[in-house]
Amino acid sequence: MITVSLRFDDEMKKQLDEMCDEMGMNLTTFFMIYAKKALRDRRIPFEIAAPSDPFYSASNMEQLKKARQQVKDGQVIVKTIEELEAMELE
Repeated sequence: MITVSLRFDDEMKKQLDEMCDEMGMNLTTFFMIYAKKALRDRRIPFEIAAPSDPFYSASNMEQLKKARQQVKDGQVIVKTIEELEAMELE
């Protein structure tokens, strides 16, 4: 066995550690899977997926797009906190 050293940006390393943790593995396991798969298939890239942030899901992005368009089209109601509080008392 040999040891291989890699240099990573601190934030990238943190994000990769978090992703690997979500998949139940560490960085060594991640790179071993990567290397074995690349050698077996004789190609790069390949996919190992981790759950993505639900904020960026297709359905949420569509809702955000619609909301932006409503604001752009002036289809919003603007009320001050005082007006909202007065409505609550009615």
